[in-house]
Order: sequence, then structure tokens, then C-alpha cells
Amino acid sequence: MPLKIDVKRKLNARSERVKCVDLHPTEPWVLASLYDGTVFIYNYETQSVVKSFEVTDQPVRAGRFVPRKQWIVIGSDDMYIRVYNYNTSEKVRSFEAHMDYIRSIAVHPTLPYLLTSSDDMLIKLWDWDKGWVNTMIYENHSHYVMQVVFNPKDTNTFASASLDHTVKVWNLSSPVPNFTLEGHEKGVNCVDYYNGTDKPYLASGGDDGLLKIWDYQTKACVQTLEGHSHNVSCVAFLPDRPLILSGSEDSTVNLWHSNTYRLETTLSYSLDRCWSVSYQKGSNNIALGFDNGTVVIMLGKDQPVASMDPSGKVIIAKHNEIFTSNVRQVDAAHLSDGEKMDVPAKELGSCEVYPQKLIHSPNGRFVAVCGDGEFIIYTALAWRNKSYGQADDIVWDNGNGEFATKIGTQEIRVYKKDFNERNVMRPAFSVDHICGGSLLGLVSDEFVAFYDWNTLQLVRRIDVAAQNVFWSEEGALLVITSETSFYMLSYDQGAVDRAFESGGGKLDPEGVEDAFNLQHEIAEKVLTGIWVGDCFLYTNASNRLSYGVGAELSTLAHMDRPLYLLGYLPKDNRVYLVDKAGAVYSYSLLLSVLEFKTAIVRGELELAEKVLPRIPASEHNKVARFLDSQGMKQRALELATDPDYRCELAIALGELELAAQIARENPSEMKWRQLSSLATTKGDFVLATDCMKECNDYAGLLTMYAAASNKEQLLELGKSAEAAGKINIAFMCFYMTGNTRKCLDLLLLTNRCAEAAIFARTYMPSSLGPIIDAWRMDLRKHNALRIADSIADPVTHPQLFPDFQGSVDAESVAVQLARDRASMPATAYKQKRGEVFMELSELIGNMSLSSENGISPEVASAAQVSEAEAQPVASIIPPTMSAVAAEPAVPKAEAAETDPLAGFTDMDEVPAPEHAADEFGNGDAGDLAAAFGEESGEFPDPLGDTPGPDGQESDPFGNSMDADIDFGFGNDGAMPEQVDIPMVPDAVAAVRPPAAAVKPGKKD
Repeated sequence: MPLKIDVKRKLNARSERVKCVDLHPTEPWVLASLYDGTVFIYNYETQSVVKSFEVTDQPVRAGRFVPRKQWIVIGSDDMYIRVYNYNTSEKVRSFEAHMDYIRSIAVHPTLPYLLTSSDDMLIKLWDWDKGWVNTMIYENHSHYVMQVVFNPKDTNTFASASLDHTVKVWNLSSPVPNFTLEGHEKGVNCVDYYNGTDKPYLASGGDDGLLKIWDYQTKACVQTLEGHSHNVSCVAFLPDRPLILSGSEDSTVNLWHSNTYRLETTLSYSLDRCWSVSYQKGSNNIALGFDNGTVVIMLGKDQPVASMDPSGKVIIAKHNEIFTSNVRQVDAAHLSDGEKMDVPAKELGSCEVYPQKLIHSPNGRFVAVCGDGEFIIYTALAWRNKSYGQADDIVWDNGNGEFATKIGTQEIRVYKKDFNERNVMRPAFSVDHICGGSLLGLVSDEFVAFYDWNTLQLVRRIDVAAQNVFWSEEGALLVITSETSFYMLSYDQGAVDRAFESGGGKLDPEGVEDAFNLQHEIAEKVLTGIWVGDCFLYTNASNRLSYGVGAELSTLAHMDRPLYLLGYLPKDNRVYLVDKAGAVYSYSLLLSVLEFKTAIVRGELELAEKVLPRIPASEHNKVARFLDSQGMKQRALELATDPDYRCELAIALGELELAAQIARENPSEMKWRQLSSLATTKGDFVLATDCMKECNDYAGLLTMYAAASNKEQLLELGKSAEAAGKINIAFMCFYMTGNTRKCLDLLLLTNRCAEAAIFARTYMPSSLGPIIDAWRMDLRKHNALRIADSIADPVTHPQLFPDFQGSVDAESVAVQLARDRASMPATAYKQKRGEVFMELSELIGNMSLSSENGISPEVASAAQVSEAEAQPVASIIPPTMSAVAAEPAVPKAEAAETDPLAGFTDMDEVPAPEHAADEFGNGDAGDLAAAFGEESGEFPDPLGDTPGPDGQESDPFGNSMDADIDFGFGNDGAMPEQVDIPMVPDAVAAVRPPAAAVKPGKKD
């Protein structure tokens, strides 16, 4: 029978003529050397170009990866060898290697050696560890040397193919060939060694259109293969398949069976002549180079042909040889998760067909092998042939020992457990493959149809493009996998039995509608899977080992390579997997955990409590997370061991005291913040405040203290925030407590002279003179001389500030008034809200000292603070500005010459300066009106009760009470260009706005 093998194209990259291709052994890369002098590295998984190299303007006929050095080595028609680092694109070395075109490069698998062959009829050996010295020249061919290749079984020898019609075998240490193989009638273009250990063969292809198979021990031609109509340009003995691949200038690629030498199939990709082929041991990927591009194909599947019985005995096929091992021979207690197991394997026998599928029967007594269009049933222990026949696929039932085979696409045969054929079915649709289990599944391109094993009647058709079907041991659950997701279903055998009874042994041709119920759909691609009870264990396309109980998925391990499930041994509590090379790995998975989760999903809580004592404490946290996902948070809290997770659960359950206790034992900022938020929501403000203190939540504390009108705590918070560099919070604390002197200190110490001047004009007018001098000096440092000279000082220009003296006189009373306000409860806001819009002089003038809204005589008397008792402003001005503050006053006689404001009696008369600074005179020029309003000249309502940003509430001073207070200092304490400080409109007189910002006829 012909060899049945799938061929899948993974890359088709069109380009100029490709003279050589090479596959990277670990990365999904293919190196393509082009006739136009360009070299590409393609990623055949993503269909993208990884790197490109403009090597030369002449053809590049040879290119190879050197993975252990991260190099590519390129040989071209300009006789040069060039070496590049494929990670950095750096050229490592370039040297002239031959006197004619370089045809081929071979890299030694272990030593730092490189072989090159050329049209100069020479083969040269290079040692890159010795500075690329030419250590040996092999000279015996009489024509172009087209290819050289190392012997994989003896890397001290290599073979060469030449247009002198010969193949020569050499030893690295001798310049004379060991022997010559003659038989081709024309030049020989290619040669390759057989990779297995059982045959001392090599293959060659030539311009006579023939492939020849040689025994290099007897030096005889074993077989001549005819099938190409033109020159054979490349040949390969594939290492993991019984195939010989040949490419020809007739635009075809032939696949030959390496045992029977039969032509299995011919591939053609309409890319014109084929020039090169590359493969890697352990991979099913093949790279091909054509006149019009590069192709990468995958032959068959990467999944190894292996199976494990319920006792832990593993049978694996490597080519036609069968090996067995037992994972129970290794003590499970000493195994580490993901560690390669040192399991001794012994040869069990051989198989008459090339195995493409190998599966144990449910009881483990027999093994079914399918391949080459045939099936054979062997005994598992002695490997004796029990039955055979024609088949392209084979599956077992769920326990009776019956099996079914598929022949072609429309014939299904069912066999009894005594291996005799029982029934034949020819479905009306094309069957891609079949699946075993409680029902016989026939998979088509668009659906999967399930049939009863005994009667072969349709039970149910499910419209999903299925790839595989996995049944649980009890047959009540199954998983159907597709290209992008998998579906968990339950199977109701009772509904099918009732349908048989009601139909007199016949089912409805459309099947039984209630036979299956969809439980869950999960968007993950499953590669391999098995059931452990009601738990589905699987590997996915992301190399992750996971299991699902119901809809709850848990990741058991992230694997660094593709691994395929063999089975699970409950006694060892371990799951076993195999890689494509046949190595076995294992991971721990407690059966008690699976039983507990299964019982919870089923709602069998009593059974779950019985299983729980068998679960070690180290697994309790994982079990708790599962319970949490099932909505059982209280039980999860009882089992959880991780403090962070317990605190999270306590917060979710609203158990504030427990959460606080856990947070105190294992403090972390995140816990305290979560707890403070919950305590605030539940109205436990004492606990909320304590939590905010623990996590230094200054904004939250400001909100709490402001809401409670706690002046003492606000003052303490202001000091703490100032020490921590939280200037926004500190400013707000001092401002809300009426400590205007401290607010002014903060502005000056952070070098915000402009804002300090405006703040002083509003709240401390007697301190304004030195601050304005400091502001001017700061502007001069920034070369804003005209702006500095244009700033008016109320002391030296009283005509511009008609109400200034009244504000100075009322300042001491206003200080006490602000302190009184800070001591008032928040409920007094409605009663006092109108006062914030008044000038101080107006406010005091309108007050009746005897009224309940006025100031008591005692308060007024206490407010009379003498000038001697007040702290001089100059003492808090930064040293760099103190000189300005100390400058003597300019005599009036000189004022008219030096002061640009002298002679003006109204702000409207003052000409606008050129814009040379921002709204406060800092940095670049800007529109001063932006600090106070739009071009209309109207001022914003800084102290109004309008909502803040996003509709948030405002305090009595018009400032947002949101937890994240921002006065313009920035999160790091540094003040930005503008501070939004509440002010009365009269404060604007401290800064002369441009004329355009003031309406005609309007006074600022």
C-alpha cells in the first residue's frame, strides 16, 4: 500500500531565483540565498522577513546557519566567504576562499570547521577558531564540485558530488579520497547520507535525471530511481520519515519510499526549477528553493507515535522500530515537575508498516498500529501479530474491545473483540477521520456524526468543524475540539435508550435531539487531551498544560516546548507527557484535588468535605481560589493560607475587623488602601482614617478631616504633608485652617513669587511690598525686564489701588475672622456663604458687632495684632531674593525717570507691554488675561459655589473636595506655571493685565 502522509505548506515566499535554502534547528527560520546577491531569513510561522542582507551584486549559491555562533555563512560567485551575525546583522568576517564560483558550504556539527567546494575543483576546510585558517585542501575531482556533505554517523568523513560524474568519500585528515563511486552517466549535482543507523547508504542525483542509492561500505549501487524528466539538482534522506526527497529542474519534487523505493507522490508548486532542499533532524519541516521563491512544507505531524496503558507502560515507534519503557520504574517521589525522566527503553520489536498511529486498547492488552494504508493489532507485552487488514485510520470503543477502521473516505468497518469483522458502513459524505469512544464518531469537514457501535445508526450530528473527540471513561462526558476552541458536552445514554425503545430498535434518521447537551465552550486550541474522572486534562497551542473542571480552567504548567499527553497515573498523582523525540516528562497533579473540585461542581458538598482532609495544606490556597470562582467565598476564606488572598476575601465579604487584623500582621499599602475604601463605604470612618494613616493617604485624610472640620488634625496633616513633599495637600490644610502665613511661606519657599504676590494681595496686603520686589527680581533673572518694570506696587503707586489701605487696616481682623471660620462646622456654610464674595473692608464695614453674624468685641479686640508681633515677610523670602527686598526706596524725584508706571492714575491708562512672559511673568510670553478670564475682561468666580470639574462638590472657599486635591504644585511637590488660588477680584490690581483683556470703560 502507498505511504499515507499529509503535506502542509507553511511558507510560500516569492522572490528572485533561490539557489540555496537552510533551516534553523531551533527557530522557525529558513535562510534563502538568491541569485541576485541578496540573502533573506524568513519566519515560516509568521510568514514574515526576519532579516535581509545585501551581500553582493553576484549570485549567492551557498548559505548555511551556524546556530552555536549566531552566524550565517555565505558563499558567492565573487569567490568570497562572508560571515554575518544574524542577530545584529554585523559582518563578522569576509575573505576570498576560492578561485572560482563557490558552490556549496557544509558546517561540521560539533567542531569549528567549515567545508567549501567550488568550480575551481577544490574542497577546502576552514577553522574559525584559528582565525579562519585554511587547514586542508582536498584535490582529486576533475570538474566543478557541486556539493559537500558531512556523514551524520561519522562526522570525520564527508562526501562530495562533482560534474566529473563521480561521488567521492573523504576523511577530514587526508587530502586523498577514501574511495570513489561511479555510475552516473552525466555530472552529479547533489549527494546526501542516510540518517539512520541500520543502513550505510547515501543518495546522489545528476544531470542524467537519475537518483542512485549507494552502499558506501560495499561501494555498490543499491538502487536507481527514475522519475524526473530533467536534471536532479537536490536530494535528501529525510531523518524522521522513510522518505527520500528529490528536486529537479523539471519543476517537480518527488517523494520516494526509502524502504521500497516506490514513488509515493510528486509535489509541484508552479515556481519553476527546484534548486535546493533542507531539513532538520527532529522536525517535519522541509525547505525548498525554486526559481521563483522559497517554500516550506510540513510532512505529517510533529506528534510522536506513542501510547501509554493504564499501568504506565509506554510504547513508542521510531521509524519501523518499536520500543517500550515503564514510567513506574522511576520513583515518583523524587521527580521534579517538567524534568526529563530517565526511563530505560528496550526494543520490543519491529513493525511491518511505517507507523503513523499507535493506540492501546482500553484494557491495555492490545496495541493497534496503522500506517501505509494498513492496520495491525499486536499484543502489548510480546508484540505478537493478532490481526491485520486494510485501513487508513483505526479507533477503539470505550471498553468492549471492539474497534473500527476507515478505508478511503467512504467506507467504515467495525470489528468485534475477537478481531472478526462485524459490520460495514458506507456513509453518504466524505469522512476525513474517525474517533472512538462511547459512540463511533465520523469527522467531516463541516460536522461530526456519532453512530451507535452496535447498529451503526446515527445518534446525533453536531455541526462543528471538529478536529478530535475525547470521551471520559464513564462515557457521560466528551470534548469536541476545533481549530480555535473546544466544547464540553454531556451525553445522555438514557435518552438514546428510550429512543430505541420507542422506535422499536430504530432511531430517527435525523438522530436523537436530546442525546447531547452543551455544557461549556472555551476559546482554546487543544492539541492533546485525556479525561481523569470528570476533569479534562489537555495541552494547548501555547505549550500550556491545563485542566478543566466544568468551566473552571486551571493551568498546571507552562512548558518550554511542545509536549503531548500520554496519560495519568492516579497512584503516582502524576501526569506523563512525551516530546516529539520520544523523551518522557511528568508533572504532579493530585487526584484528591481533582475529586474535590469535581464534587463541588456536581454540588456534592458532603463528598467534597470528605475528600478535603486528603488534600495537603500546600494545596489549600489553590483549592480556595477554586471555591472563590464557584461563589463560595466564605469557605474559600477558611481554607486560604496566603495573607494577601485572605485579606482580599475578607474585604470582599465585608469583614472589616478580620481584614484589618490581617493587614496589621502583613502590612502592605495595597491592603490598607482597599480596606480604607471599604471602611469609608460602610461608614466606619475611624477605621478608614486609621487605614489612610497606615498607607500615607494624605488626600484621603484631607477629605476626612475637612468633612469633620477637625482643625487640629488638619494642621498636623499639613505638617506631615509638607515634610513628605506633598505641597498640594499641605497648602490646602493650612488654607482651610486659616493659616494664611503658612500658605504664603509655602509659595515663597517653592519660588512661586507671582502666586505669592496675588495671595498676599488678597489675604495679607501688609506683606505685599517685599514679595513684589522678589517677583520683579525673579522676572529679571528670566530676562523679562519690561514685565518686571510694569508691575505696580500698592505702596509706591497708591493711586492705582484706591481700596488697598482699607484692606491693610482690615487685615488683622480678617485673620481672626478666617480662624473663626476654620473652627466653624460645615453646617455653617449656608449661613456664611455670602461673605466670601466681599472685600475685607466691605465685609467688616457691613458687620454689626452686636449681631449674631458679626464679630464680638472680644474677637475684634483679640485681632488687634501689632506690627511688632507680626513675622516680617522678608524673613521667609528665599536668600536669592532678599537683596531686592532690602533695596532702599527710590526717591520720588527719580521715580518719573525709572518707573514706567509713574504719572498714571488709572490702570486703564497704562500701555500694555509686549508679551514676554506667561500670565504671572514667568518664562515665555503669554496672555495675562488667561490668568483671570477670557478676552471679555470678566473674572472667573474663584470663591463661588459652582461645581468643580466633573461636577464634584466644592468647599466654602470654592476648592474641590475631591480626594485628589491639586493646587498646581504637581504630584512631586513642584509648582506648575499657574496656581488656582481663590482670590477676590481686587487682587488683580497687583498685576497689570494687557489692554485687550479689559473691556472699554471698565476698570480692573
